[in-house]
Amino acid sequence: MHVFPQLRKLEQKYEKELAVVGVHSAKFVAEKDTANLRKAVLRYEIEHPVVNDADFAIWGEYTVRAWPTLMFIDPEGKVIGKHEGEITFDVFDRLIGEMVSELDAAGLIDRRPLPSRLERDKEWERPLSFPGKVLADPAGRRLFVADSNHNRIVVADMSGKVEAVIGSGGKGLADGSFDRSAFNDPQGMALDGGTLYVADTKNHAIRAVDLEDGTVSTIAGTGEKATMFHAGGSGLGVQLNSPWDLALEDGALFIAMAGFHQLWRLDLSTGDARPHAGSGREAIGDGPLAMAQLAQPSGIAVSGGRLFFTDSETSAVRSASVSGDGDVSTIVGQHLFTFGDVDGVGDEVRLQHPLGIDAHDGALLIADTYNNKIKRIEPGERRAESILGGEAGHDDGAGPAATFHEPGGLSAANGCVYVADTNNHAIRVADIESREVETLELTGV
Repeated sequence: MHVFPQLRKLEQKYEKELAVVGVHSAKFVAEKDTANLRKAVLRYEIEHPVVNDADFAIWGEYTVRAWPTLMFIDPEGKVIGKHEGEITFDVFDRLIGEMVSELDAAGLIDRRPLPSRLERDKEWERPLSFPGKVLADPAGRRLFVADSNHNRIVVADMSGKVEAVIGSGGKGLADGSFDRSAFNDPQGMALDGGTLYVADTKNHAIRAVDLEDGTVSTIAGTGEKATMFHAGGSGLGVQLNSPWDLALEDGALFIAMAGFHQLWRLDLSTGDARPHAGSGREAIGDGPLAMAQLAQPSGIAVSGGRLFFTDSETSAVRSASVSGDGDVSTIVGQHLFTFGDVDGVGDEVRLQHPLGIDAHDGALLIADTYNNKIKRIEPGERRAESILGGEAGHDDGAGPAATFHEPGGLSAANGCVYVADTNNHAIRVADIESREVETLELTGV
């Protein structure tokens, strides 16, 4: 994700000199499916060719060892450079500029345009585009939907009638009125009275929405992705890294900071933002907050003085204390490369890249994203049960007859669970007791 924006800038600057080919060598089983890959190409707005290297054939030929890896190939097909890990635009730009000058001098660059056919040109406009998260407000009887690829928040009543749209729809970082403000791939949200907090993921920022005044302001993040770990500081002066979800507790906003592999805490009274849990090393390791190891936390909820979060890269569900002198523990999940779809108890449970989580009636509801399921987990017993979904699809019905396609977020209220069914561009509503699922029809957007 972090490389795509840098590549896009280079593709635009060196439009006639540089060709980019994405090679998708998938870790998770669900990511090997070409139909799922096509959805990812659309979701991340990729405009270069992508090959599905499902069997790691290209990975092996180029002796790749890490995600991401960049291979630089000259016009004669020779590898002239290799880089593992993320890279900044400035470094990228300097490398490409030097290569273009050298290869141009040798008369090797062919500037004729390459044929292209974008996947997005086969699509049609929808009310929602890859909604990432949803937040139910039972007191106000309304829903907040992160309409992520439309770069806005949609506010609707629980029947689907749209009451407001927050954000112009243009991609950017702009404060102001609802119709003039701008987001970039907003995801998780938290509600505190008349203020809605938003994890503005690709702006690497936290935004505050005043629902009464109809305005948006930035309260943390500079708009630039952090390039190194740091101890935090004043919210507006500190660089963040892909904040993905939010939870509110005792005057603080807890942030699932996926890019840092950490949980962060933003003090709403002082504006101070700093790490709360996780050393920054990507792994699964329990222990004291500062020493624990997390792996791309992407969903967070709070219940009974504990933070519960989905650790997506380890396909795990874990918990952390709200207080600063506690610990991190794992409920279900094993290792970075241990995943699957197995209900049961304790270490036998397998999930596949879960993204969404909410607490309900003493249990946890999980969007088990790559398994296209909603699961219920009892934290104390470490027991997991599939309650909705299975095969990828978009079918209403009861229990396993209902189908989803990579649900990314969920929120429980009034005996129902509202699901951001990301790849179906829809909000689904399930009665928790009867397990009957229907698609919410949005009107007025």
